[in-house]
Amino acid sequence: MIIFNEIKLLFMMVALLLTNCGMAQDSRPNILVVLCDDLGYNDVGFNGSKDIKTPELDKLAHGGTIFTSAYVAHPFCGPSRSAILTGRYPHFTGTAYNLFQNSSEEDEDNMGVPIEETFMSKILQEAGYYTSAVGKWHLGAAPKFHPNKRGFDNFYGFLGGGHDYFPEKYRKVYQEQVNAGNKNIRDYLLPLEHNGKPAEESEYLTDAFSREAIRDIKTATENKKPFFVYLAYNAPHVPLQAKSEDLKKFENIKDTDRRTYAAMVYAVDRGVGQIVKTLKETNQYENTLIVFMSDNGGNTDHGADNYPLKGTKGDTWEGGYRVPMFFHWPKKIKGSQFFDFPVSALDLYPTFVQLAKTKVSNDKKLDGKDIMAGVLAGTDSYKNQMIYSLRYREGYSDVGGRQGDWKITRMANEPWGLFNIKEDIGEKKNLSGKFPERLEKMVSETEKWTKDFVRPLWYYSVKDQEYWNDGRMPRYEETFEISKLVTHPNKN
Repeated sequence: MIIFNEIKLLFMMVALLLTNCGMAQDSRPNILVVLCDDLGYNDVGFNGSKDIKTPELDKLAHGGTIFTSAYVAHPFCGPSRSAILTGRYPHFTGTAYNLFQNSSEEDEDNMGVPIEETFMSKILQEAGYYTSAVGKWHLGAAPKFHPNKRGFDNFYGFLGGGHDYFPEKYRKVYQEQVNAGNKNIRDYLLPLEHNGKPAEESEYLTDAFSREAIRDIKTATENKKPFFVYLAYNAPHVPLQAKSEDLKKFENIKDTDRRTYAAMVYAVDRGVGQIVKTLKETNQYENTLIVFMSDNGGNTDHGADNYPLKGTKGDTWEGGYRVPMFFHWPKKIKGSQFFDFPVSALDLYPTFVQLAKTKVSNDKKLDGKDIMAGVLAGTDSYKNQMIYSLRYREGYSDVGGRQGDWKITRMANEPWGLFNIKEDIGEKKNLSGKFPERLEKMVSETEKWTKDFVRPLWYYSVKDQEYWNDGRMPRYEETFEISKLVTHPNKN
């Protein structure tokens, strides 16, 4: 009996050792996505900013690969985030307009990204990752669209499109609204939540979100699981609100909006530095892929700078949807690399799936590409295939399309423009008259892309909905009509 017990104990010890070794030897990387809100192309040091200091982000960027031609799928927050997490252009999923207010029980059937669309978080969760969403959601507030229902084990943040930053201030206004019997309290004032329950927050929101990301990293480490943390800061989105100690660092900036904006970006940088410290302390740093980017271009009316790009948030000029971005992964990616070929935020989904050594179902469509091999080799994963953007306005659409070194743009219902975007990043010299065949071919390809678009599930305003109901939208045939292709050919 003694010998039997000793043998049994030995087998148990060996089994435990093998299990622990298996966990320790999981070669799959952790994935940390750091998403800023309305961050300008020129508002981080690694992209050339002179007045906003981002030392922590710069260390990571220069220690990895900086993408100089990274695009999101839409120049506005909600549709862009929908594309990131579904891997699909929002026009294919009915999510091409911003959700303008948290939805209620009455309209929960369509006021959120369709539940038929599997989020990348769900794929990673099923592959054994600890999954966490921190910060801004903006993808549906009704229960069935909640982050915990979309593949996130943990959620801490807010469900709407924006929020005030100082709890001691917004709590007071919120309570006043409640006491007054207001049933439609602005999203920006609502309490934060943790997995569906109100959270008693006391810190400046950017700091709170950094804190929660750190907590999730420690939780995953303790549970010996790889993690996927989707850290969606609302900074530097309006309202422009910054901590006094951060503002002091930018006293040399005279413009008030720019100074506050800079301090908000610095708070993100400071938080990322704390997160990196935690990654090192938990021995997760070397095998963590950190992806940093913005959800769309900077809002130049509120402190942002997209230089040298033309345009602002909401545009299909480069400044609307070309964003700062880098990959940092010490175990795999060499430092001091620049990747000049175009890439899309849509590429994150298939890239992460491959890194997690899992797969999607046969009926799940993805519009991006697994770009990791191309990033490591310095080769173009798109090979002159197009990356698109289209924004619905009132009665017409703005459109952009990138193919290799070339870009087509149609803005504000004006005629099409063609630009060699590698030589003319500011879209100043319209070459449509000089290369009409190239323009026509790229516009034709873009029109084909719209053939499977679906009608939006919601609209940003009542007026937008009226345009669709009475046939004044989408009017693709007018957007892409031949007579709009070239104007003043002899003057380009």
